Amino acid sequence: MIGGAACLDFANTLNGHRRAAAHEYLHDPRDLVLWSRHAQVITPGDARLLLKQVAKQPSTAAEVFRGALALREAIFRVFDALANHRRPAESDLERLNRAWRAGQRHSRLVPATHGFQLQWDDDPGLERITRILATSAISLLTSAEIERIRACAGDRCDWLFVDGSRNHLRQWCSMDECGNRAKMKRRQQRRRSSPGV
Repeated sequence: MIGGAACLDFANTLNGHRRAAAHEYLHDPRDLVLWSRHAQVITPGDARLLLKQVAKQPSTAAEVFRGALALREAIFRVFDALANHRRPAESDLERLNRAWRAGQRHSRLVPATHGFQLQWDDDPGLERITRILATSAISLLTSAEIERIRACAGDRCDWLFVDGSRNHLRQWCSMDECGNRAKMKRRQQRRRSSPGV
């Protein structure tokens, strides 16, 4: 979970959105539920209920899963465009708007420790996941953090993240992975171009 927002971590469940040899992390509705529990999008109790629902209603779950992946791609394209200083496509914004509006009938404003928060009703449907993720995307798009959306500069990575670094110059999704690979590549290029090596 490196995105800094649930919607970006969701977009990052596929690496290689524009490549044929992409790495997919979500293969079926069960994966969507397990990832959502891991990402703390839903509670462990909700995950247990949803896994039972997936087993009992596989065709409905498969349809919701396809819709979730379509939403994921729209979220990716919107934030990738912003990270690369382009205007997002109206069709992607409209898909995100539709998902968000559909979910709002399940939310209500409640008092919280510091102000207010949105709370979701007890609707146990698998659509709960896409409602929460669409709301995460809308919240990020309407926040000051929109200026800090970045795309990983790694050669084989297109993950997105909110740059929370002090100087706002973060380039990679992870220094341990893409950052180290980039440093190694630069070091090898310097060695090859240095005379006497």
